[in-house]
Amino acid sequence: MRRVKRLGTGTVPAGQGTLFDTWRYHAAFTDSPLSLKDAERDHRRHAVVEQVIADVKNSAFAHAPSGHFQANAAWLALAAVVHNLTRAAGALAGTFHARATTATIRDHLINVPARLARSARRLTLHLPERWPWSMDFTQLFSTVHAPPAS
Repeated sequence: MRRVKRLGTGTVPAGQGTLFDTWRYHAAFTDSPLSLKDAERDHRRHAVVEQVIADVKNSAFAHAPSGHFQANAAWLALAAVVHNLTRAAGALAGTFHARATTATIRDHLINVPARLARSARRLTLHLPERWPWSMDFTQLFSTVHAPPAS
């Protein structure tokens, strides 16, 4: 059993007595020979991996299984590349998108509601006014298009 101090009093579930006002309790059941601290760290590491797998399954790898081994292999390779590039773009865009799922990064930064205009042989991308992700998009764009460091 692990006891964690509550950070805010507003997080106390309704109807609980005074025993749970200050502390939250977490029970851990395992047959692992690890200590509680090591078992909890292992569980959290495994939870991160599970979140990445779920994120990949909900994006590019949603097309698998197709019934053909080569098609599944191709979808897996493409899903891994797309996932890594999307996560890298999110990390370059800012702190919020560094922790966001790939679906959120796609919705906020890749599927941009912009207008492309051409004038004097030059392309101009017009982003929407009051678009909440314009700073993150600009940060990503300027980082990717910056000259290489010497």
